[in-house]
Amino acid sequence: MQYEQAAASPQNDTAKAVQTHATEAFDTRLSLLDPMLNKGTAFSEEERDALDLHGLLPPHVSTLESQLARRLAAFRSAGSDLDKYIFLRDLQDTNETLFYALLTRHIEEMLPIVYTPTVGLGCEQFSTIFRKPRGLFVSYPHRARIARMLAPSRFDHIETIVVTDGSRILGLGDQGAGGMGIPIGKLSLYVACGGLHPSTTLPIFLDVGTDNEERLNDPQYIGWRHRRIGVDDYDAFIESFVEAVHARWPNVLLQWEDFAQANANRILAKYRDRLCTFNDDIQGTAVVAVGTLLAAINVTGVPLTEQRIAVVGAGSAGCGISALLLKAMVAAGLPEGDARRRFFLIDRDGLLLEDTPNLQSFQRPFAQARAAVADWTRDGEGRIGLQEVADHARISVLIGVSGQGGAFTEGAVRSIARHTRRPVIFPLSNPTTRSEARPADLLDWTDGLAVIGTGSPFAPVEFDGRRIAIDQTNNAYIFPGIGLGVIAAGARRVSDDMLLAAAKALAELSPTLKDTNASLLPPVDCLRGVSSAIAFAVARQAQAEGLAEACDEADLRARIEAKMWTPAYRRDPRLG
Repeated sequence: MQYEQAAASPQNDTAKAVQTHATEAFDTRLSLLDPMLNKGTAFSEEERDALDLHGLLPPHVSTLESQLARRLAAFRSAGSDLDKYIFLRDLQDTNETLFYALLTRHIEEMLPIVYTPTVGLGCEQFSTIFRKPRGLFVSYPHRARIARMLAPSRFDHIETIVVTDGSRILGLGDQGAGGMGIPIGKLSLYVACGGLHPSTTLPIFLDVGTDNEERLNDPQYIGWRHRRIGVDDYDAFIESFVEAVHARWPNVLLQWEDFAQANANRILAKYRDRLCTFNDDIQGTAVVAVGTLLAAINVTGVPLTEQRIAVVGAGSAGCGISALLLKAMVAAGLPEGDARRRFFLIDRDGLLLEDTPNLQSFQRPFAQARAAVADWTRDGEGRIGLQEVADHARISVLIGVSGQGGAFTEGAVRSIARHTRRPVIFPLSNPTTRSEARPADLLDWTDGLAVIGTGSPFAPVEFDGRRIAIDQTNNAYIFPGIGLGVIAAGARRVSDDMLLAAAKALAELSPTLKDTNASLLPPVDCLRGVSSAIAFAVARQAQAEGLAEACDEADLRARIEAKMWTPAYRRDPRLG
């Protein structure tokens, strides 16, 4: 009786009315609140009738084309690159079809905003500009709930995950929870360049704390306000995460992104044979560097087996590039021992030597014999630097992944140019402020003969009456195609030979095959075609290695095409 009286009370009736209204409002507005369903003013009259959207939208019915024109004008009127980044992130969280239509049609203009270099600013300002949650924040204090976090039905169709712990974001170091900007940006390019459907992608941030004092002291910081956990706890956390991912999605492609050197290589080594997984910083960077170098050979005329390579930055990326280049040299017919002696890797302690203290396992294959450099000059601390390597090693290729702006000195570059008519020079660190050299300086120091590829975008350089375009050796040329190929083929693993196949496929698309004065890489606005070609090469190699079920060429191409989503409005699925 008491319960019945309570149920009939005016106060409870009000509560029921509020709940009913909230439920109806949710049902009505779902099409406006879900970024994958929302069309904004492009909902048709039929859809507005069926979904009860009249009054929630202005009466004008737009087309996707008219919306694109409006959003492009708004984008271009934004004040700074960071403002443009925030604008695009808001659009992505509001209307994904419109966002991707805008991005794919203006990829050259917008790539530097959604990816390097502006994404670095987005990561640094992530807590300040945070609007809506996207992806999953898996924090260490909630480690017992990982499986539950991955369980919701909206994740049933996930095929690709990009995950970071925020410990080494670009060349900016530990950004804590701000690192989530990288998985979001990478997956945007998986969709825009590789054609994966947005609903099959999932960005994940593993929050294990941060040692960035600025973040810890920032009252707006949205991450776990705690110093990074110790190695044993960290390894156990990663293991729990991997187990939960594998149980939820046994065939998912998992991409590791921006993990610190101390963890990146060993995580990859531990899990690459348990999951379909790769590390873009180590392997993706290697593929684009090798592919671009193979293209540069069309210009220089020096075969890969005759190259002598200096790499400034002997961490995960530098050793990853060297390992894939070594594999390519051996495949081209050079004995492995001879190939190893052609690499000169320079880290903060100078040239890597066989007796350098505390060498990592991935560095040892590229350490030079001390006897080979016995007469080279050392600095006051016994180190051999880039200048000595340039003076003595007859370098033809100089690659930078050090994160140290200006690491390529004028003296070293001029020395290399004296020994090599057309030196290949790739300052690959990003963002732009961390680039090892500016292209204008490299051209000046080499009398305009350097063949240049950069990690960050640079404007064309005017030199000696010529306008020289600067190729950005951007990982966006590579990882979307690798992911597309792996998923279309149903590959179980990502092998080194699949990566080498991707590098060769990129080189085969180089405009220098027809004109040695052309750019090393295809235009950025051709990235969808590039991804499709790389996907086919990767998938065929996976089949050749028995890592994917075999099928004929036509069927494989059809599978790849079927996986490539084109952003366009479609009928709301609830309307039948």
